[in-house]
Amino acid sequence: MSNLSLVEVVRRLIELRSRGVQMTLLAVCPNSSAVLEAAVKAAAENRSVMLFAATLNQVDRDGGYTGWTQAQFVAEMRRYAAKYGWNGPLYPCLDHGGPWLKDLHTQRGLSFAETNAEVKASLTECLKAGYALLHLDTTVDRSLPAGSPPEIELVVERAVELIAHVEAERARLNLAPVAYEAGSDEVHGGLVEFGRFQQFLSMLRRRLNERGLGGIWPAFIVTQVGTDLHTTRFDAQIAARLFEAVAPLGSLIKGHYTDWVENPRMYPVTGMGGANVGPEFTTEEYLALQDLCEKEAALADTRGMAPSGFMQALEQAVVESGRWRKWLQPGEEGREFAELNPERRAWLAQTGARYIWTQPGVLAARERLYANLRVAMNEPHAYVVRRIQAAIDRYINAFHLFDSVEYFK
Repeated sequence: MSNLSLVEVVRRLIELRSRGVQMTLLAVCPNSSAVLEAAVKAAAENRSVMLFAATLNQVDRDGGYTGWTQAQFVAEMRRYAAKYGWNGPLYPCLDHGGPWLKDLHTQRGLSFAETNAEVKASLTECLKAGYALLHLDTTVDRSLPAGSPPEIELVVERAVELIAHVEAERARLNLAPVAYEAGSDEVHGGLVEFGRFQQFLSMLRRRLNERGLGGIWPAFIVTQVGTDLHTTRFDAQIAARLFEAVAPLGSLIKGHYTDWVENPRMYPVTGMGGANVGPEFTTEEYLALQDLCEKEAALADTRGMAPSGFMQALEQAVVESGRWRKWLQPGEEGREFAELNPERRAWLAQTGARYIWTQPGVLAARERLYANLRVAMNEPHAYVVRRIQAAIDRYINAFHLFDSVEYFK
């Protein structure tokens, strides 16, 4: 939906910055249909460039937890673009594509050869679907003791192998060039220390040249800029230093864990090229639905209707999924969900909601909720989309993306 590839967009961003135009691209993690719709609507109404960073947990050949294959995800994105009359630049992207980064690969105890083969097959489907950017993250090795990062040489070698696979598949399928994203902001990946980060870049350049891939270089490099799942303060000083390191190479820094960041307006100031946001939008969807349940309760009291039981169905689905256990804190291990305090249960339910939006019981309860509310509201779903869009608009404004399409024609 744009004539510019993401590689060209990054080059344009670097050139614009030299002219005093500061801008950071927003990558929305499409962890539900409502989030995807809200993001496309936000792009249309703000005339903004928009990226969509989908993990293999979310979108994959098996449908992921959204229920979408790569082709279905892109088709859904385009359907919303048609709904909102938008033909501007929307870029579907892969986030964290690498060995053992799909939860099922770890749960099934796949070997490196097995998980690598699965990742390669998924990368091919990303290409076929028209993905514009592939984040190749090879910083996880489940064969090592917990908390032990693989050697940088191995991280680089595996990344180059995946790039070589993509380039071979791209040639076989006669497809246009694709942009790459490399690195990780996870501490366990071993690349967040500046010296090791520089070593990674140097080694990656050398190995790409040695493999005859010298014309390939990541558009985005991911590393730590101060934020994580529980930290919301962006480190502007570190980000500016990283920008100075990678811009001469033709790359920009991309931050993950941008959710609820306290100082988003510092991103374009420091030269950040992109930022991923995901859990925050799931929380907005959860809170919007919680609000609708309160409205439904008021109607039930005055009109005698049977409540949908949506929040109970959602919590039950989160508990049954078992995914809430991944966020247990010290002292909570081994405890059942019902044994946790109400505040923790609420946090785990809203954080884990993205994994179960498409569960049949949750979908049925959501439709009952909407049906109950339609006696007093025109369209309850539109209320949810607006709530999510408001959170997205905050980043569009902070990242100087309003009417940004004018710079990328």
